[in-house]
Amino acid sequence: MRRIGLAVVLALGLLAPLASEAQEAGKVWRIGLLDALHALDRLESLRGGLRDLGYIEGKNIVVEYRSAEGKYDRLPDLAAGLVASKVDIIVTVGGTPPALAAKQATATIPVVMTGVGDAVASGLVSSLARPGGNVTGVTDVEPELVAKRLELLKEAVPRAGRVAVLREVPLLEATVKAMEVAARSLKVELHMFNARGPTEFDGAFSAMAKSRIDAVLISQTALFIANVRAIADLAAKKRLPSVGNAGFGRAGGSIGYGVNFENNYRRAALFVDKIFKGANPADLPVERPTKFELVINLKTAKALNLTIPQSLLLRADHIIE
Repeated sequence: MRRIGLAVVLALGLLAPLASEAQEAGKVWRIGLLDALHALDRLESLRGGLRDLGYIEGKNIVVEYRSAEGKYDRLPDLAAGLVASKVDIIVTVGGTPPALAAKQATATIPVVMTGVGDAVASGLVSSLARPGGNVTGVTDVEPELVAKRLELLKEAVPRAGRVAVLREVPLLEATVKAMEVAARSLKVELHMFNARGPTEFDGAFSAMAKSRIDAVLISQTALFIANVRAIADLAAKKRLPSVGNAGFGRAGGSIGYGVNFENNYRRAALFVDKIFKGANPADLPVERPTKFELVINLKTAKALNLTIPQSLLLRADHIIE
C-alpha cells in the first residue's frame, strides 16, 4: 500500500506541471495596444512579429486597441480603460507619451514600450540593463540620432551656419546636450522654434524665414510624425533644406535618418512572447535599435537647387528621385 501511495504521489507530481502547461498553452492572452497616433503601418509590423511567434488574433490572443489619434490628453483615460479591461500586457506605440501613460496607469501589468526617445531620461526605467519595474521594450537613441542628423545636414549644406530646430515641447536634457556638442563641432548656431499643434506650423516656419535660418532640423515627436508631410511641404515652401527621421525624408524632407521602425516593432513582439512565457519585465534588458536608415530625397533637393555630395549618396539606403 505504501508503494502504491508513493506511486500515486509521484504520478500526481509529474502530471501537475503537464496539466499547468496544457492550461497555459490553451490560454487566450489579452493584449492592450495603446497608440498615440493611429499608426497602422507600425501596428501591422507588431502584429506580423506576433504571428511569426505563433500568436493569432481570435485564436490565442485578443487585441484591445486604443488610439489617442494625436491627442495626448486622451492617453491617461485610454490607458486606464485598458487596465480596467484586465489585459495581460500593454504595448505602447507612438513614442514616450503613451508609455508614460501606461506606467502611470498600472504598476503590475507588464508594459512593452516602442518608439521611446530615451527610456532612462524619461523615467520609464531605472536602467537599460535592469529596468526594475513593469516596463521594458525597445528605446530609440534620440540624443545620438539628433546629433547624427545635424551632422548629415551640415554635410549636405556646408554653408548652413544658422540651423532651426522645430520642437513641440522642450527637448530632453540629454538630447539638448548632444545637439549642442555636435553644433559646436560643426560650427553651427542652433535656434529653437516651437509648434505645439498643426495650427502653429506655418507661424514657426514664417519665423524661421524672418530669422534668416539656413536649414531646419525636425525633432522626433508623435505630433510631427503624424503631420510629417505638412511639415516637409512647409520646409520646401520656405526653401529650407531639412532633416528629420527616415519617414520625414520619404514624405518630402531633404534628408531622413533614423531607426528602422518595422524592425523595432517586430522586436517588441519578442518581449511580449518572453513575458507570456514567464519572464519578469523588471529583468528584461531594454533594447536599443540595431538598424538605421538614411533617406535622401533628390526630388526635394533639386527643387531647392541643393547638390547632395556623392559621399552622402553612396551611404544612402534609399534615394528618392
